Amino acid sequence: MQGKAVLVTGAARRIGATIARTLHAAGANVALHCHHSRDEADRVAAELNGARPRSCAVVQANLLDVEALPRLVDESASAFGGLDGLVNNASSFYATPFEKIGPREWDDLIGTNLRAPLFLAKAAAAKLRERRGAIVNIVDIHAERPLANFLVYSVAKAGLAGLTRALALELGPDVRVNGVAPGAILWPDAGKHFDPDERSRITATTPLRRIGSPEDIAGAVKYLLLDAPFVTGQILAVDGGRSIHL
Repeated sequence: MQGKAVLVTGAARRIGATIARTLHAAGANVALHCHHSRDEADRVAAELNGARPRSCAVVQANLLDVEALPRLVDESASAFGGLDGLVNNASSFYATPFEKIGPREWDDLIGTNLRAPLFLAKAAAAKLRERRGAIVNIVDIHAERPLANFLVYSVAKAGLAGLTRALALELGPDVRVNGVAPGAILWPDAGKHFDPDERSRITATTPLRRIGSPEDIAGAVKYLLLDAPFVTGQILAVDGGRSIHL
């Protein structure tokens, strides 16, 4: 990936930051997108630029603002003279009990998980075509098997899985589009959603009997961006086998 430029959304922390570090270690220049987490994004950028000067930039936008997405892509491409990859990692995740679902939850979860990846791909398409680039969408194993109490999130990720396949048709042969579907990788912050008993149950029903690491997801993203020239329209589950047990 020497000299290639990749935009990673939601790259200030957690899995997004690990994806950015992994791609950077492989030689890529990385544009780190953030919304509210500017301080964390700046710290990651300082770390990466310390390892290789002028190899990382921070770009900031609210992904729910569709009008801001072309600017986000343009700033990323301008930082490095072009764009070779887009990783749609940013995601809202929270429970939406059926009786309490309203327009706000729908707009937020569909907006971050489905609408933003579509319009970012649209904004980046010409630049990616110029350099025969690639898109990787971070989907979820629950795109195929909905997660109870997370109806809107599950629907959004199911839509993202469909979008991944549709974009592979629309943007081929110049741009490859694939997805990575994580299983249990990092538990949500502050102990939300999954109590200790549920975490133990999930681990016990995963064939590998453990949760994964952000590095597992980052490695799959790197493979699909760099080492899979004849792979497009595919979604790779990185879940310790959990999806075969659901």
